[in-house]
Amino acid sequence: MSGPHERTAQKHRTREAILEGARELLSEGTAITVSEAAKRKGISRATAYRYFKKPAALAAEAGLAVEVASYEDITEGATTVREKLLAINLYMFDLTLENEVGFRQFLARSLDTHASGNEPSAGRRGARRINMYHQALEPIRDKIDSSVVQKLTSALAAITGIEAMIGLLDVAALDKSTVRPIVAEMAEAIIDKYLVDITE
Repeated sequence: MSGPHERTAQKHRTREAILEGARELLSEGTAITVSEAAKRKGISRATAYRYFKKPAALAAEAGLAVEVASYEDITEGATTVREKLLAINLYMFDLTLENEVGFRQFLARSLDTHASGNEPSAGRRGARRINMYHQALEPIRDKIDSSVVQKLTSALAAITGIEAMIGLLDVAALDKSTVRPIVAEMAEAIIDKYLVDITE
């Protein structure tokens, strides 16, 4: 029987496979559909629609064309839950800065989808970060209440990736070279708030 780590990893692989199928369609100039992208990778239509309900959402994310490292690669070298949570946060932020234009375009398409009244995909924007944060918390999951897990992962999600970039570059008007330490400080403060009494 597979454990929670393997199930999370499998979801990541499935989602990436669907996106890869969509990118193949894009490269061929073929209209993207959820079912066709899934079919390319041997994934059932029913499974694919659990990740992406709308082809527009799939096309938007596929167009970003950014390869996200696996949880194992991101957290390599991190030995504690706190270190793993921080590694995920900073990796996602670095990835966003390195691909700023693509992420801004992706966010614009995502916001357009919401503004037009269309339902967002089941595989919501930012799903990777949430899944990885949950995976990092697994070793201490029996020591913390589910409500704390939700608050912690939600708070971290709000300062991860493009959300942090928009807040610091656009709203606070900070220089790109100065923002990474601020993101780290915010993440550490959140982690300490919710895990202060937890021993690993």
